[in-house]
Amino acid sequence: MKRLVLETTAPFQGLPELVAYGEGLFGQEGLAVEWVDRDQGVEKKIDLSITSPKQVDPFASHGRLFEQGKADMYNACEWGNYCRVGSTGTGSRQIGRRAIVTFSSMVVAPDSPVYTPQQLANRVVGVPFYFGTHYIALHMLQGFVRREEIKLCATPNGSRYRLDALLKGEVDAVTLTEPHITLAEKKGCRLVCSAFFHGTEVASDRVDAETYAAFNRAVREAVRRINANKRAYLHYFIDYHGKTDPEVAALKVEDLRESRLVVCDPAPIPLDEMQRTYEWLRSWGMLEDTSSPLELVNADLQRYAHEAAE
Repeated sequence: MKRLVLETTAPFQGLPELVAYGEGLFGQEGLAVEWVDRDQGVEKKIDLSITSPKQVDPFASHGRLFEQGKADMYNACEWGNYCRVGSTGTGSRQIGRRAIVTFSSMVVAPDSPVYTPQQLANRVVGVPFYFGTHYIALHMLQGFVRREEIKLCATPNGSRYRLDALLKGEVDAVTLTEPHITLAEKKGCRLVCSAFFHGTEVASDRVDAETYAAFNRAVREAVRRINANKRAYLHYFIDYHGKTDPEVAALKVEDLRESRLVVCDPAPIPLDEMQRTYEWLRSWGMLEDTSSPLELVNADLQRYAHEAAE
């Protein structure tokens, strides 16, 4: 069995991997998967004075243990992984898109005067910098307000922390993922806008094409099983967070919407989308020291591994 150490992942960003692990699909491909907790010891606090990703460490959670040599792979949002690989001290590279396409919503409190995205101009939106819910906030808002009118501040990764900050009135809006979008709705919060986003896998040079192909074959089978019966897998969202959160534990599978669960076969990052993502990140002052998006991807491993997984 080939040992493969992964950083922990929540269902909203890694459900197929969790299913592949829980149903023995990795083992069937000859992989002994182990998990290391990327959030252990990570401080969770809101900081209104931090308004830019340049003020924080891109490895505060995702990639933290990887950069210390304690994990072989991790998955996170595509934009954040471009930036992490651009700042890596260990030669990490992206090797393809993950299987889940994450659903996220911009949410305001029940008593908020905000009803539409354009009303968030110059209001404080809490985001976890370098995470998908940071970048998707920019994508959603820039279609409705001028860039200079988008006001962000640092809130912790983990939707529960941001929902609590919103309900306490510490910020005007936050971006959330499931199951906390459903929980927010139950508490009377309003969804102002929503969107899906991709993520990618990042690997060290210890992960060869054969290992990643085996990983992807297991994930593809998990995708097939999930798509065949989404309702049967929605409990993962409740179970994962319900262990430490009674309000999430009280949710029922019937409360969650199947339409918010989208999974597809892991695949290479398309070159045209890679270039657009790179240019968009640079337009926001990121990846300033990266001259080409191809520097951020192991193109050969990506191609060989995905072909071998089919």
